[in-house]
Amino acid sequence: MKNIIILICASFMILSCKNKPNSEAVEASSVEASMSKAPFVWEAANLYFLLTDRFNNGDTSNDVNFDRTKKTGKLRGFKGGDIKGITQKVKEGYFTDLGINAIWMTPIVEQIHGGTDEGTGVSYGFHGYWAKDWTRIDPNYGTKEDLHELVREAHSRGIRIVLDAVINHTGPVTEKDPVWPDSWVRTDKQCTYDNYENTVSCTLVANLPDIKTESNENVELPPQLVEKWKTEGRYEQEVTELDAFFDRTGYPRAPRFYIIKWLTDYITEFGVDGYRADTVKHTEEYVWEEFKTECDFAFTEFKKNNPENVLDDNDFYIVGEVYNYGASTGQFYDFGDKKVNYFNPPSFHSLVNFEFKYNSKDMAYEELFKHYSKVLQGDLKGFGTLNYLSSHDDGSPFDAIRKKPFETANKLLLSPGTSQVYYGDEVARILKVEGAKGDANLRSFMNWDSIAKRPKTKEVLTHWQKLGKYRAHHPAVGAGVHQMITAEPYYFYRSYQKGDYKDLVVVGIDVHKGPKSIDVSKMFKDGDMIRDAYSNQIVSVEKGRVTIDSNFDLVLLEKFQVTSKLELE
Repeated sequence: MKNIIILICASFMILSCKNKPNSEAVEASSVEASMSKAPFVWEAANLYFLLTDRFNNGDTSNDVNFDRTKKTGKLRGFKGGDIKGITQKVKEGYFTDLGINAIWMTPIVEQIHGGTDEGTGVSYGFHGYWAKDWTRIDPNYGTKEDLHELVREAHSRGIRIVLDAVINHTGPVTEKDPVWPDSWVRTDKQCTYDNYENTVSCTLVANLPDIKTESNENVELPPQLVEKWKTEGRYEQEVTELDAFFDRTGYPRAPRFYIIKWLTDYITEFGVDGYRADTVKHTEEYVWEEFKTECDFAFTEFKKNNPENVLDDNDFYIVGEVYNYGASTGQFYDFGDKKVNYFNPPSFHSLVNFEFKYNSKDMAYEELFKHYSKVLQGDLKGFGTLNYLSSHDDGSPFDAIRKKPFETANKLLLSPGTSQVYYGDEVARILKVEGAKGDANLRSFMNWDSIAKRPKTKEVLTHWQKLGKYRAHHPAVGAGVHQMITAEPYYFYRSYQKGDYKDLVVVGIDVHKGPKSIDVSKMFKDGDMIRDAYSNQIVSVEKGRVTIDSNFDLVLLEKFQVTSKLELE
């Protein structure tokens, strides 16, 4: 893409007469800042988390498979969302417009065929966490060709794809889904969560067989998989690949290594960029070290074999779900009788930050931002954290009734750390559904109609888009060092440097509308051209200050490179 070069002159743009004499401004509605391409940094990524089945239905022909037709509880059955639907929105530019540079999808492996009642009516594995066969994509989600296309289209737009890894358990036992052999799973001991042992070596809930991840005993393939693969005509291929894996690695043919092999195949075949690891604290910590080793190997192999598809030199990304972990505790999670470091020995780049929603409620902006800057520049230096304010299984989101969508965006997208935008956060998708029970409330279908028809929804979306793009363009927002400029009005700056690359931003929140004179003397020099990415104005620095005259209470400042020539295509 050729650079758009800006000529600021009277014949091209009209200077704003509203601004003070020291800060001549121009409207920049038809131009974009000419900035060097920002490197992608996982610590500052803007990650979109979606339920594959609930985001967008791109292929109605795959909506029903395996006779999954029982009447279910409210929002507990498949609703038609699929990989093609995600790709459709990638192509339309929905994620690009939102500043999303990574997409995390719920598991896409083949789910149990039957349904089960957990006390809320019959449920099917629409969510992806009830694996039946890790080696096959569930036809409700799509095909291998669909996944290839998604990764290809996403990568062409600088968007990474993160899948979801479940190693801890299989899906529930149903009349269509027999239990795996007892050499593979335990079914008798349910977790009480009062110490390490009673959190790891047990079933999470009733009827959720727990993989014996601690075992190093050689085990045969489950007979139901053997029969299934033979019926599908791929038994020999699968066995040959398994033989090659175990020959290369020297691992015992223990349950966890089979699953690790199956999961890392999605890296070598499709070139996915990361995994979110499910139920981490319910699996021995060394399993995740082994998983990381094989993920890194697979990613290296993919890059070696597909140099034309390599985005950059970033390592494979793995973020762990250690339920109730808070970034403020640093690298350790406390089981009560044992503390475990999931960062070192090397396992995870980041952990999901479960405390962020509480801190966002209890802390004002400066306290929140300063706190996480200190954590990430201190105990978690070299690692990251994944912040969220709503999710698929958190019954206490930051804004349960969607009354604060603008504040939600401000706190999530402007906080240090990686941001997790849960699908529909950006358009205030409802999180309480009449007739739904438990986590089903959090999993309604994406509200595309509201985006198309409701001006208020579009207003909310526009706000998220502006902040999201700003975050994507500036690693300093998520990975930079935070420093307050003034408390009232509230302005701060973030600075980031890696090698020769430097990035610096200035942000104002809840500032007064109209002309705003901002002291930027510590960040920019006189004569620099500065763009407010929120109002889309360009101003010059004079006497250490800039003036933004906008009808907004938010300011997103970035340096704007100006040349002497205008080149338009």
